[in-house]
Amino acid sequence: GTPGGSARPDAAGDHSADHPGARRAQWCPRGQPGDPAAPATAPAVRPAQLPPDLPAFSGRQAELAGVGALLPEGADTGSPAPLVISAIDGMAGVGKTTLAVHWAHRVAHRFPDGQLYANLRGFDPTGSTMSPNEALRSFLHALGVPPSRVPTGLDAKTALYRSLLAGRRTLVLLDNALDSAHVRPLLPGAPGCLTIVTSRNQLHGLIAGEGARPLTLGPLSPAESHEALVRRLGTDRVAAEPRAVATIVRLCGRLPLALAVVAARAATRPSFPLSSVAAELLEGQGNLDAFAGADPSTDARTVFSWSYRALDPEAARLFRLLALHPGPEVSTAAAASVAGLPLRVTRALLATLTGAHLLCEHAPGRYTFHDLLRAYAMELVRDHDAEEIRRDARHRMFDHYLHTARTAATLLAPHRTEPLPLSPPRPDAGPEHLGSQDRAEAWLSAERAVLLSAVGHARDHGFPAQSWQLAVTLELFLDRRGHWQEQAAIQRTALGAARSLSDRLGEAHAHRTLGFAEGRLGRYDEAYGHLERALELFAELDEGDGRARTLRALAFLCNTQGRHQRALDHYRPALGLYHASAHLSGQASVLNEIGWTHVLRGEYEHALARCRQAVELHRRIGDSAGEAAALDSVGYAYHHLGRYEQALTSYRRALGVYREISDRYLEADTLIHQGDTRLAQGDVATALADWRAALEILRELNHPDARVLEGRLRQHRQSPRPTSALSG
Repeated sequence: GTPGGSARPDAAGDHSADHPGARRAQWCPRGQPGDPAAPATAPAVRPAQLPPDLPAFSGRQAELAGVGALLPEGADTGSPAPLVISAIDGMAGVGKTTLAVHWAHRVAHRFPDGQLYANLRGFDPTGSTMSPNEALRSFLHALGVPPSRVPTGLDAKTALYRSLLAGRRTLVLLDNALDSAHVRPLLPGAPGCLTIVTSRNQLHGLIAGEGARPLTLGPLSPAESHEALVRRLGTDRVAAEPRAVATIVRLCGRLPLALAVVAARAATRPSFPLSSVAAELLEGQGNLDAFAGADPSTDARTVFSWSYRALDPEAARLFRLLALHPGPEVSTAAAASVAGLPLRVTRALLATLTGAHLLCEHAPGRYTFHDLLRAYAMELVRDHDAEEIRRDARHRMFDHYLHTARTAATLLAPHRTEPLPLSPPRPDAGPEHLGSQDRAEAWLSAERAVLLSAVGHARDHGFPAQSWQLAVTLELFLDRRGHWQEQAAIQRTALGAARSLSDRLGEAHAHRTLGFAEGRLGRYDEAYGHLERALELFAELDEGDGRARTLRALAFLCNTQGRHQRALDHYRPALGLYHASAHLSGQASVLNEIGWTHVLRGEYEHALARCRQAVELHRRIGDSAGEAAALDSVGYAYHHLGRYEQALTSYRRALGVYREISDRYLEADTLIHQGDTRLAQGDVATALADWRAALEILRELNHPDARVLEGRLRQHRQSPRPTSALSG
């Protein structure tokens, strides 16, 4: 809450002349200040208006150190010092006023001429904002100016106010300002004063025009949140239930206001375990009922509403609709699709929301909600926007992600993207135009967490087709990155979504992708079950390419288990199906995979023949990624034939392609193979350099293969006789 405090002179102020730097305010009968002929009618007054410090204040040590560094050393000695303005901003309930008051009390002794305080009520729910005129009148009274001598105009009040503070060292705390214009007339004009301003808005004008030092306050750290509960509930009670405390901290979003409300409730029920408080929060997760109170200043819903009501209608609409986004973050382009607005308009509205601290721009063009603000926005969108409006917003959002993901997948692997029966995107959905493989890779990486959430969100909110189609679209990207647990999870969701539609094609794709993911995770029985069911469905639908893709997945699974002849038995009909559909890229890929199976069987000449065929066919159709994969296989066959220079030549060509198309995972895979060949030649130093380069890529991708390579590198360093079995 925001402490109150009327503008009143401190009774002890009569002794202000004892303080260094104090000045006497003199008044003549005509009310002209400073007239040397006029007798003094009022003593110098030392106001002391700061609200009480919070006894349970805790944490914020880094922030206190930062604002403390703003004060020049000379402020204690009476030497001239510059005017210092600190602008503290942040979301509702984050503790701006509490921090400002605490800091003001800590440094008050450095300002012997007193402290002025005004709650400007910039976000008051009644709209009764304190005007600069009203605040100045209050300050002038506090400085000893009789009501009859206060000028009428704003400029005259400001001039008198600054004249009275000239030469003084006074602390001025302007709390809860609406914007920069709200506080400008209240700023002292002379050196030696400190002005602290708090606002829910970012005061860009004050920072740019008056040189204010900004401090944006975020939620408390987990340790600070724990300390806040200890201060309010006691060490023993908090220490007795660490799990409940951790749950309370998490569900309060580390927001001081929420922690204070929950702690107050727990304090009034000292016999109740904290686990019951945590259970109450869990039960109400997703709404603000647990953070409600009779006092509006400590009711989270009411406090948030003060910021929301200050928004213009378009910004308020965007705030509500963004609650429909699955999170954890939303890009500018996605926000534009949710709202159905042009990018330019959306950028301006997002700037308004971040300026009001209703959203946080944690990276350029990427925005997040605080959990409790998301809950508040969700309440608003349910109460104020009809179901049709919410459905349209979600439709645009899922179209945005699905069609942009398809674009990205096609750019990265144009010959390997599954053909799917996609409906055209809505005209106002705004899929992104990525334009290059680098941008496609960057978009998928940045949006990965959002896309994973969107698969389940689409299924749960009436868009099952987009759910399974998005999951299938993400298959290759997630597989190459080694996100196999995530892959399995979203493909299970996709399977459920397709079944809810009785969509046999969707079921077939979902079974195939889920089966491959289960195989990656070593769950072979489940993998075979899904792949065999996919094969049945594709056969019923007469989908030859789908059958071929599934047979390849079965063959891969067999090779993983050392069943190489069985793998060849799957590859041969797959090749026939691709011939029947004239799918040249599929034919080339199967030829390469057959060649690799011959390598695993030790049939290196057979392998070389098949892989060379694959290279030529991929090259003929312009499939660079496929050509590089086949070149890697050719190099591997040459290596096992002892033709090391030819192997290295093939690897170099493959690496050149992978780097050109930004396929980082397969670049790492080929570097490992190249290192094996270097080691076989006796070039240990270069081999180690190749493996380390591969390891750097795998770590960058957070790929599980990194751990395998790390182990092999350790084994190599410990072995007196190096082995070349890194990639066996």
